[in-house]
Amino acid sequence: MRSLRTAPALPLVFLLMTAGAFGTEWSVKYNQQKICALNGSTVFMNGTFTHPKRLTVNETFWFIDPVPGVELTDLSKDPVYSGRVEFFTDDQKHFSLKLSDVMKKDEHQFYFRIITNVENEKWAGVPGVRLRVTELHVEAPEEVTKGETADLTCKTTCRLTDPTFIWYKNGRCLTTKTIKNKRLHLQTVSSEDAGSYSCAVGGSQHLRSTAHSLRVRSQSWSAGWFAVGGGGFLLIPVLICICSFHRMKKRAAGPDHSKTRQNADPKAQDDTYTAIQPSARSSDDVYHTLAVSVSSQILTLDL
Repeated sequence: MRSLRTAPALPLVFLLMTAGAFGTEWSVKYNQQKICALNGSTVFMNGTFTHPKRLTVNETFWFIDPVPGVELTDLSKDPVYSGRVEFFTDDQKHFSLKLSDVMKKDEHQFYFRIITNVENEKWAGVPGVRLRVTELHVEAPEEVTKGETADLTCKTTCRLTDPTFIWYKNGRCLTTKTIKNKRLHLQTVSSEDAGSYSCAVGGSQHLRSTAHSLRVRSQSWSAGWFAVGGGGFLLIPVLICICSFHRMKKRAAGPDHSKTRQNADPKAQDDTYTAIQPSARSSDDVYHTLAVSVSSQILTLDL
């Protein structure tokens, strides 16, 4: 004779998931199964449900993180959520959860629960709604050189639903630079672009990101450093070659006749000065004096 074994009790979640497969009229459908919300914002979780017509719905509520063998707790009676949650239902079988002042510790799986007039006829909608909480953060370089481009990105740890990003500089809204995507592009950076930048999402402008300070570096500073502190060393061999070339040219040209003339005549006056006194010197001397003066200036510049 074959012995009969009692099958182990099925988990509550399994029963809730399989009940609809046997032709009952139970169903719970969520508009979104994953929601990303800003820290400090208000979030809504919505959906629709159906139940067998022979049953009457006595109560509905929301709960989180079910534990096998433990009675489900109504969130509105939980001290952590009391005063922050509101439940809504209507005759068209729509339901909604409003959660205010969202916090990081609210990251849970949320489920809708239905209680009927029959003790064993209860329902919970699985897999529920997964809530993730994020803050805004500006990702950008700390310093940019004049004339370059710069990108500032409003970052989140999860994907918000169809957000419109708003940018602020020094606390004032950049109305001309409000964009649909999360990136603010600065074309040809100037000193006027330096300042403190923050971002927010449309509808939650009071929940801005932490400010990010952007500095603008002068382009001439880096170029001047290279020319004097770095590139200046490259000029030394060039100057040596130029000086050597002019010295060789001077030797090949022979002795300086202007200096020989001055040494031979100790009483000779300054040629540059006497050149403007035509009465004291002949026309040839004037021409010669001007030529010597010009030649002397050229040699002085060359050396």
